[in-house]
Amino acid sequence: MNLSAISKTALKSMRANKLRTFLTVLGMVIGIASIMIVFSAGEGINRLLTNQLNSFGTNILETEIKVPSNKTNNAQSSISMASGTQITTLTLADMDKINQLSNIQRSYAGVIGQDQMSYGDQRKKITLFGTNADYLNIDSAKISKGRFYTDEEDKSLARIIVIGSKIKDDIFGDTDPVGKEVKVGKLKYQIIGVMEKRGGGFGMDYDSYVYIPIRTLQKKVLGIDHVMYIISQLKNISLADDTAEEIKSLLRDRHEINSNIDSKTGLADTSRDDFVVTTMEEMMKTLNTITGAITILLLAIVTISLIVGGVGIMNIMYVVVSERTREIGLRKAVGAKFFDIMGQFLIESIYITILGAIIGIILGIGASFIIALGARAYGLDWTFVVPLKAFIVSIVFSLLFGVVFGLFPAQKAAKMDPITALKNE
Repeated sequence: MNLSAISKTALKSMRANKLRTFLTVLGMVIGIASIMIVFSAGEGINRLLTNQLNSFGTNILETEIKVPSNKTNNAQSSISMASGTQITTLTLADMDKINQLSNIQRSYAGVIGQDQMSYGDQRKKITLFGTNADYLNIDSAKISKGRFYTDEEDKSLARIIVIGSKIKDDIFGDTDPVGKEVKVGKLKYQIIGVMEKRGGGFGMDYDSYVYIPIRTLQKKVLGIDHVMYIISQLKNISLADDTAEEIKSLLRDRHEINSNIDSKTGLADTSRDDFVVTTMEEMMKTLNTITGAITILLLAIVTISLIVGGVGIMNIMYVVVSERTREIGLRKAVGAKFFDIMGQFLIESIYITILGAIIGIILGIGASFIIALGARAYGLDWTFVVPLKAFIVSIVFSLLFGVVFGLFPAQKAAKMDPITALKNE
């Protein structure tokens, strides 16, 4: 029997048992749709985080605090910081020294604090973001009304603030807040500007921040001298790695850290460092590694549902073989060969999985589009995209499962003894 005849027989059998075919296909549909959603969501998350990372600028270096450990990885440091360990060695003086490096154009430091803002009879718990005047020269943030504070105002511990758009809407509504005085904690501050609406990113809601001169936050609110991180803008991005090493060397000298040099690599041991310097390229690699690992993990979970669907196909095909035992015996008696019988049932199994793949792909694309709409409605800069690899993996998986789970029933049918099969009632 040729391929065309086998295909017609398989399709005829599927049409004759529409409900059974539908139920068999359903498991594959769910699995394939899940694959499409996983790849689309993975790509959407990756682009969302990449865009948020790029909003900080592509030509930057980040220097942030780290808990020293006896290991070269930062896992222990992250745990220590999460449990409340404070690092107070990174300072504005370090930032000033970093700014003197030949490839550094400018820098800004960051400190986060919390307090209560009151205006009239309204009170609101706020997040205070302390930074210096160069913040707007590096970050993509923009002023909507008024102005940002100057370096001179920062150094003079001026009691002035710039509020995020959500703070403005919540407290002042349609009233222009620029020039008005509010109370932050026990002290009065003048509002000199309002930031443009920006949204959130990396767990931070910029629109709910109150921007305050970093020295004012340090001295008048928190009573500290240290900073959490420093963002530095590069003059030449191609020298990012060299500049990162310069900053590491500079801070080790300033923080009196003695690091052992590896004789093979020539690199210093970073386990004793109370800071970590990261280039944009390293940030992107880390981001891609994380999103890639999440996608693979979810894909592994989805594969389980595909296996379940595949087992369902195999069980149904065994039932089909049992129901058509006499037909198989008759065909073999009139000359049908091993591969004719096997091909008929294998093709039917493959058609079922392909049908499931087509429906699953369509449903997966639709669900991914709805997810993108929901994310945008929530305020996220989510890009709807279904990568080519999602289609490739879906088709390959469907064909693979169709062959693998259809092979054993097909072999059983093809190996039947025609006399025994004809005797079957």
